[in-house]
Amino acid sequence: MSKTAMPTTGVSLAGEATRTWNDVEVDPITLRVIGGALDSMAKEMAQVLYRMAYSSLIRESEDLGAGIFDVNGRELCESDSTPMHCGSIPAYIRGINRRLAGTYAPGDVVLHNHPYHGAAHSPDYGVVIPIFWEGAHVGFAGCTGHVSDIGGNFPGLCMDVVDVWAEGKLMDSMKIYDAGVRNEMLIQHILDNVRTPEQNRGDLEALIACARIGEKRFVELLEKYGLDTVMSASERWMDYSEEMLRARIRAIPDGSYEAPVGYLDDDGKNRGVPLKVAVRVQVEGDDVLVDLTGSNDQVPTAFNVPFEGSVLPVAVSAIRTILLDEDVTEEYVPQNDGCFRPVKAYAPEGTIFNPDFPASCFARFSQVNRIFDSINLALAPVLPDHAVAGSSAALCAIAYSGLAEDGESYWVYIEINEGSYGGRNGRDGMDAVDALMANTRNNPIEELELNHAMRALRYELRDEPPAPGKWRGGIGSVRHWLMETDTFLGSEADNRSDAPAGVLGGADGVSGSFVRNAGTDREEVLYSKVTQEMIKSGDTLEIKMPSGGGFGDPFERDAFAVLSDVWDEYLTAEDAARDYGVVVDTEAWIVDEEATTRLRAARAGA
Repeated sequence: MSKTAMPTTGVSLAGEATRTWNDVEVDPITLRVIGGALDSMAKEMAQVLYRMAYSSLIRESEDLGAGIFDVNGRELCESDSTPMHCGSIPAYIRGINRRLAGTYAPGDVVLHNHPYHGAAHSPDYGVVIPIFWEGAHVGFAGCTGHVSDIGGNFPGLCMDVVDVWAEGKLMDSMKIYDAGVRNEMLIQHILDNVRTPEQNRGDLEALIACARIGEKRFVELLEKYGLDTVMSASERWMDYSEEMLRARIRAIPDGSYEAPVGYLDDDGKNRGVPLKVAVRVQVEGDDVLVDLTGSNDQVPTAFNVPFEGSVLPVAVSAIRTILLDEDVTEEYVPQNDGCFRPVKAYAPEGTIFNPDFPASCFARFSQVNRIFDSINLALAPVLPDHAVAGSSAALCAIAYSGLAEDGESYWVYIEINEGSYGGRNGRDGMDAVDALMANTRNNPIEELELNHAMRALRYELRDEPPAPGKWRGGIGSVRHWLMETDTFLGSEADNRSDAPAGVLGGADGVSGSFVRNAGTDREEVLYSKVTQEMIKSGDTLEIKMPSGGGFGDPFERDAFAVLSDVWDEYLTAEDAARDYGVVVDTEAWIVDEEATTRLRAARAGA
């Protein structure tokens, strides 16, 4: 397997029965109209998918991606959903093309989830439809979504598994529709090998409908403007996005920037053995290399990461997000293949970020979030106005499951818990929000209580104060579940035993925890990664998510902002004095200006 991977960037359409196109001039108004059409069709695709899907992770959390791509897999547009899903679809298409290029026909629908041939990981079903216009293949409509179960050793999520086959049913470039003919036997075989056949059937139909609406809308665009104009406009947009990102990269001084070495809790089997995450960002002119040399060797569990489908998208997303933050970028810059071109990634073979086949790589999201967090921390000294202090950077995906009432299938519920962002220059960290590469929504407790035997005793911000800084860190969430039936628990989370880092004088954040029967004489601390742990009926599970780091010297924080945090009960008056040098008059609940000046001056003198 190649140690580096870059999307194909040629402008010609290759393969059998494909339609070549001529580069033509496109006036500015038509260019913007076509750009808007591409953007809207990707968003419409995502709307169809999450509104139709059966599993809560797609329907409620919007753990999905969708877009339009050329015949080589170059991204023309993507939905506003999970960056990992969107960024991996070009790799899905390259993996599918290696088998099917030259064999596509109108009416084909391809299902793919092989993590060593482009998939982000095997639970992310990818559905790709080749787009034909005037009898020739001109592109793809594609989408992905995380389904509830794919078979394998354990329901929902797996951690302690021997290899990639033990993860579940692998589908490598399988035509479930061949020239418009549905392969019912193949689809039935797939559904017969999962524990949630009804949910998976609904999700599969939603994925197909999502890709079909993308195919329909792109063909309508071609019918209106013609292939030459649409593809020429698409090239302009990709070139524009590339140049905008390269311009931001050129503003960074050339050099090698290393993040503090981070450590993941463990691999889910070898307890007490942390896994090293080493990230270096090399900037040369208008190119960036994210180098993961020095990171941990691959592990004998599912805690490895597919390189092309997961590592490369996170490198691109991190650089694009830091340098082209939509909130501070006046110009509209669409996400497309142009953003992939300036960014490369490297990971030595045989490491957790580029495992050798057939190592399992089912549980990979906590690791890729740490890559993103480390890229951000590496660039913080040279991009203080753009970087963010350490975030939770640990997707907390938990699968609850049990045997269904029919005795023939399982109920499986996959929950995403929210950590927080670190502070940044000018803004406090966001509280209780899924961070970095995930961008998933929270699972409403009402949805779970309605469908499964679990009851929420608590769901709110953590009690611990936020990490001090001129701009404080965000506060993670805490959930407290009461199990009303015996329930299996599977988790691929990471508690951040090395707490999220503070930046430029800000304090570090707070690690997370999993505790069974918290606050009782039966209290038991659990590991962040568990495989089929039984939580008995009547037991409780408390999940605390990490809180982000602070940004800047906390003694420079605006005194009224500190007072506001005391009013909101994020801080006590003692916290305010100790961590920020702000004295709060607890009778009038106002800032004691004179005492605050003296306290801060004493700290400055010391």
